[in-house]
Amino acid sequence: MALFTRKRATATATATATDAARTTAVLEADPALARLTGDYTIDPAHSRIGFTVRHAMVTNVRGAFGTHEGTLHLDGANPARSTASVDVTIASVDTGIADRDAHLRGSDFFDAEAFPLMTFRSTAAERVGDATYRVTGDLTIKDVTRPLTIDLEYQGAATDVYGAERVGFEGSAEILRSDWGLTWNAALETGGVMVSDKVKLTFDISAVKAAA
Repeated sequence: MALFTRKRATATATATATDAARTTAVLEADPALARLTGDYTIDPAHSRIGFTVRHAMVTNVRGAFGTHEGTLHLDGANPARSTASVDVTIASVDTGIADRDAHLRGSDFFDAEAFPLMTFRSTAAERVGDATYRVTGDLTIKDVTRPLTIDLEYQGAATDVYGAERVGFEGSAEILRSDWGLTWNAALETGGVMVSDKVKLTFDISAVKAAA
């Protein structure tokens, strides 16, 4: 009886692997995406790189970096060949409270004077669903470089009123800020800490295709 069970399990595993391979092949070779192939510049006026962090264990503080620039190379026929490069100006951090922003720019957190940029350089990309992608790369903060994986959803492509070809993506990732040396905190009398270690990063990207 166990012999037949093993045979059925082997057959099931083989079928699952075959189905997965077929799915991957379909996801990697969608001809409808080929027209997106090209080089793009991120439009900072219509993009947002933000973050959310838990404050005092009871609420969330949201902020964004107002100054950033970046480029994308999209390969619609073979997403694995796509790349991304982004530079973020730390001093542009904005949470809506001037004193808090000054604290974030200071040595307790980002030390923007000594480390003015946060950078991301992709090392791999893959299409994981009909409109979803996963980009992995190196995130550098305060001269500490660690891997980061961003899950992205393709929002579509359009030609704007000025004739520019645009693509849009929304994405997110979670990090532990302590992994990049951002360790400042304060204990609360009721237990817990002032600022959570976990930070959610969010990306709303509009990018313009370079002229052929």
